[in-house]
Amino acid sequence: MLDPIKVGILGLGTVGGGTAHILQNNAQEIARRAGRGIVITHASAKDINKTHPYSTENMVLTELNDVVNNPDVQIVVELLGGTTIARDLTLQAIANGKHIVTANKALIAKHGNEIFAAAQQKGVTVAFEASVGGGIPIIKAIREGLAANKIKWVAGIINGTSNFILTEMREKGREFNDVLAEAQRLGYAERDPTFDIEGIDAAHKLTILASISFGIPLQFEKIYTEGISKLTSEDIRYAEELGYRIKSLGIAKRTDKGIELRVHPTFVPKKHLLANVEGVMNAVLVQSDMLGQSLYYGAGAGSLPTGSAIVADLVDVVRTLTTDPGNRVPHLAFQADALSNVPILSIDEIESAYYLRMTAVDKVGVLAQVATLLSQNGISIEAIRQQEPTGEGNTVSIVLRTHRVPEKQMNRAIQAIEQLDGITGQVIRIRLETLGRG
Repeated sequence: MLDPIKVGILGLGTVGGGTAHILQNNAQEIARRAGRGIVITHASAKDINKTHPYSTENMVLTELNDVVNNPDVQIVVELLGGTTIARDLTLQAIANGKHIVTANKALIAKHGNEIFAAAQQKGVTVAFEASVGGGIPIIKAIREGLAANKIKWVAGIINGTSNFILTEMREKGREFNDVLAEAQRLGYAERDPTFDIEGIDAAHKLTILASISFGIPLQFEKIYTEGISKLTSEDIRYAEELGYRIKSLGIAKRTDKGIELRVHPTFVPKKHLLANVEGVMNAVLVQSDMLGQSLYYGAGAGSLPTGSAIVADLVDVVRTLTTDPGNRVPHLAFQADALSNVPILSIDEIESAYYLRMTAVDKVGVLAQVATLLSQNGISIEAIRQQEPTGEGNTVSIVLRTHRVPEKQMNRAIQAIEQLDGITGQVIRIRLETLGRG
């Protein structure tokens, strides 16, 4: 068998440790698949003078620059996170002719176009399976397994923290802030949870999924992003009563006008597969023209699930080392000169059904006024229910479900409804998707 491939890891934390654990524990099986061994020879850590649990006598703990500049290292695994130092070191490693494996979704979403162009020029590979869905092989499934298909849309639960919070709120009737605090105690949410709860992490991942699905450049800045921090247990309860569950979805959809890219809380029919993905689990549903619907489900984070995806990428890179660069699987599924400039639609242009909740003064005529304003804006009501008075200021909750309509029409209607004397406060609006087979 050929000499082992030498790997350098940037960041030997949770995921780096999981990667080292897998490479050591499954070394023989991995070598049988790759055709040669894969060993970590160099690694950077916060404290390079401290013995790491997965350090070996053949692993040198060193500084970040020493890893990317070492002539013996053939593949660099980037696990630093962020988009500044990680970008600089990744480009430096590429300039040195090294292949890259990364789990950094923000890096790929924001700087992937630049990084892939540099890699193509140097004839090296950048592998990023672990950047979306943890251990779920969704990148490979879309990029290679569905290569015969035209992807129509992709919808996914791609942030485990948000899904955990929504699951706890629904199952136990708890409020958002209470569950968020628990998620932080359990290690599911960071001390600053903004990226998770405001949809930014999911938007990074959706950027990548959209690019490999539709053959477009990475365009993170064009994604509409809405988080879950304003959701209440009241809306989650109404969703259940109406036969739905609220999930934070990333949706990328090809339409005749352009491509929709959006992350937001969504009403999903209770019996739908995605509605039953609970806790910190991830799932991605893909609608393609030849296969139809396919679902990819599994652990979206964690040292071993993410490490599993990283090692799978290492095996793929090793297999291609003797392949002419022009014959390798393209980074974004489509050949670099075949990416298209299909427009990304603004949120005003997308079409969806809606759930609306508003607080109204309990008097005759208010509901009729609301219905009239919706009708004037071309919005049809599918279902309506007026709750019993709350006893607080003689008000009632009105809950509506509408047919599909462009967002700009809904915006106009909501603005007009909020001006009515009989309506107090803001109108709560949540988009509704049936995720059928069309």
